[in-house]
Amino acid sequence: MNFEYLHPADQLIMIMQRIYERGMTTMSGGNLSILDEDGSIWITPAGIDKGTLTRRDIIHILPDGTVNGIHRPSSELPFHMSVYKRRPDIRAVLHAHPPALVAFSIARKIPNLDLIPSVRKTCGKVAMATYAVPGSDELGENIGKKFDDGTDIVILENHGVCLGASDLFKAFMMFETLEYTAQLEIAASKLGTPVSISPEAYKMTDTRHHLLMDDFVPRIHSTEEREARRDMITLIQRSYKMGLFSATHGTYSVKLSDGSFIITPFGRDRAYLEDEDLVRIKAGMKEQGKIPSRAVKFHEAVYERNPDIGAVLLAHPLHVMAFAVTDAPFDPRTIPESYILLRDIVKKPFESIYKDPYEAAGGFNASTPALIYKNDCVVVTGATLLQAFDRLEVAEATAHSILDSNDVGPVVHITDKEIDDIKKAFNLVD
Repeated sequence: MNFEYLHPADQLIMIMQRIYERGMTTMSGGNLSILDEDGSIWITPAGIDKGTLTRRDIIHILPDGTVNGIHRPSSELPFHMSVYKRRPDIRAVLHAHPPALVAFSIARKIPNLDLIPSVRKTCGKVAMATYAVPGSDELGENIGKKFDDGTDIVILENHGVCLGASDLFKAFMMFETLEYTAQLEIAASKLGTPVSISPEAYKMTDTRHHLLMDDFVPRIHSTEEREARRDMITLIQRSYKMGLFSATHGTYSVKLSDGSFIITPFGRDRAYLEDEDLVRIKAGMKEQGKIPSRAVKFHEAVYERNPDIGAVLLAHPLHVMAFAVTDAPFDPRTIPESYILLRDIVKKPFESIYKDPYEAAGGFNASTPALIYKNDCVVVTGATLLQAFDRLEVAEATAHSILDSNDVGPVVHITDKEIDDIKKAFNLVD
């Protein structure tokens, strides 16, 4: 889906629906706007159910101040207008009250932007605006001052967050990413002290392998390939809805019988990917006219070094990542299912996946089907896509249970003797 071809009213409805369905605002909370080429503003209405918005609910405010619509515009219109007046480069404004960012706003703190590399790259810098009455000119002024400084994200004391971007989808990407890192910091703090990425480590993430590959033109699309594309899209969209990765971060791939593989594209919205958006990789070349995920060389190395692996899932599920950004070990010996599917999950250094993808890909085997790369991601493998996805779901559920157990009592792991019994009963090979 090409977002920029959508009418402004349709963009507002689509993004508000995503925000509401993912629990990042309430029925009556939050507001979005778009500054049109003619200087008019499209904005969501005041006091209308955000889960059922239609085109006729969107308000159109003309440059002369005329208001067209059947509802009142959002009461926060003054600060939307203030941002547009101060920053001509901004064409969309998003304001909402997601739970984790509200937690930071009422504690009057800014989340750590350096727990995983995608956050700082997506969000830039974040500022805090002094509290003022919602909808007041004072609030607009307080927010506007922060945007004057070149900040695109402003947390509002005891209120929520306001973001501005060149288009609404970019604003949403920043919003979703910032809420994620706020959730991550909260979850990780239950395990220990979250560890930040160093400036030197950031430099390693600027890989360009995905941009430098030669092209090839596929002559046919086999039934096997089309089935793989279909199944990947189904699970990619499910993964987004489940929060296993975000709109533009997270990579799935599936190997075909001829040794080529299909992988998710770079920078495309995971929620609306279609079969033809996926990229086929063959003999080190990419499908013509497409850009594969930044992690393409790592996926390629995994298949090369592990002939029995048929699918690789690289994701950032919240609770597993809480272990990735702390020193706490992730021990899946909690319930039999967790151990059977996950076996022994090992943590690898952050830099290993960037410095030498081929070496990093050698860490997988029968007893280690998943690896956590510190401050970066979890990588789960399987003989099939379904097996790999099952493992990813179980990994996140297991991590979630361990974090929740901290509020109940000390975790009691399955003993070594009980593990041996499980291995015998299920024919698990080391």
